[in-house]
Amino acid sequence: MSAQSAGTAFSALLRRDFLLAYRRRAELLQPLAFLLVVTTLFPLGVGPSPQLLADIAPGVIWIAALLATVLSLDSLFRSDFEDGTLEQMVLSGQSLSLIALSRIVAHWLVAGLPIVLLSPLLAMWMNLPDEGLSVLIESLIIGTPVLSLIGAIGGALTVSLKRGGQLLSLLVFPLYVPLLILATSAVSAAVVDLPYIGQLGLMTAYLITTLTLAPFATAAALKLSLS
Repeated sequence: MSAQSAGTAFSALLRRDFLLAYRRRAELLQPLAFLLVVTTLFPLGVGPSPQLLADIAPGVIWIAALLATVLSLDSLFRSDFEDGTLEQMVLSGQSLSLIALSRIVAHWLVAGLPIVLLSPLLAMWMNLPDEGLSVLIESLIIGTPVLSLIGAIGGALTVSLKRGGQLLSLLVFPLYVPLLILATSAVSAAVVDLPYIGQLGLMTAYLITTLTLAPFATAAALKLSLS
């Protein structure tokens, strides 16, 4: 497949994924509602102390973002699998890795990007100091695509299972832990005026690695699920 034809196919697949996401917009709003509810209720549970909220804000926001992303992963390939579209795509000879990449990009744009856009509001609610806000946004810009990339592999592996959502969580959570540690460490370091470039650099390396490998791993997992 030439670069031009691959680009055309990718654009067509991305448009299709956006159209499907628009038709299921109520379903897509559920993870964002979960994110807002968790972040809003957390201060009510631990107390309104501004210093306490500032200390736990990076971890709370990142954990809420991680859980909200996981909620949307089970449906990443399921509708196409259940109606036979995924099998037809395989039989058509289209590149499965290209299909996987388009679905990952669409998932991040409709699930990950809104989290990034909402992060200033969440940070203000959690009393995160201004010094940590920009680093929080940077960490989410780098980290949320990784959540989608890794989650796509788990979604592809469990797409043929009736209750794959529970197994999916068990598969992806261990791979999310390093990202969570690095992100919260970077934000906390920025708040107390300590270096944080190293953490963001490791997150960027994690993003590059998953962006390189995840589409092919997802394609292999889809073939395994369809066999």
